[in-house]
Amino acid sequence: MPTRVKICGITTWGDARLSVDLGASALGFNFYPPSPRAISPADAWNIIRRLPPFVEAVGVFVNWPPLVVDALARALRLGSVQLHGSESPKEIAQLGRRHRVIKAVQVGRGFRVASLSRYRSADGLLLDGFARGLHGGTGRTLDWKLARAARRYGRIILAGGLTPENIAEAIRVAEPYAVDIASGVEARPGRKDPARLRALFAAVESVEL
Repeated sequence: MPTRVKICGITTWGDARLSVDLGASALGFNFYPPSPRAISPADAWNIIRRLPPFVEAVGVFVNWPPLVVDALARALRLGSVQLHGSESPKEIAQLGRRHRVIKAVQVGRGFRVASLSRYRSADGLLLDGFARGLHGGTGRTLDWKLARAARRYGRIILAGGLTPENIAEAIRVAEPYAVDIASGVEARPGRKDPARLRALFAAVESVEL
């Protein structure tokens, strides 16, 4: 079975439709205003309401109060909430009572895999490359062998600098639950490149684990 693919930073219906047609399991909608891939809840809903069955909408949040995340997630019928800030294990557990929670963790120099144990209540752990001052969408890769070792702490979603050129090797090395791609298939921030999207899914489908 091909690895699950989430295409993040969706801002248009055209990008959403093509991603789904190519085989995306999930689409990410970024509610962090400073991001060049940010989208308003109203614009996100206009895309989410048109998604077909079995495709999950994931909301990306940075340090939002849990009650506000909960309210928007229910209003938009999000399948999961993805937390990219300094959310505590307590906040993750609180949101986990109503929603599937993905905790994003930046992996930089000195990162210890064992530190992921504090997020055991999360439904998935998204590992991203480290870039100071950025919350996701860094375009920087991480040690894929480390990601493979992290699987003992939960379902690993591999992110960080993934492209059509390196995605097959990343999957072979890390064997993640899923992969998350944003900048690697863009024509510019917030807009996908159809040719790169097609190349990415072709590369994913070529991997035999």
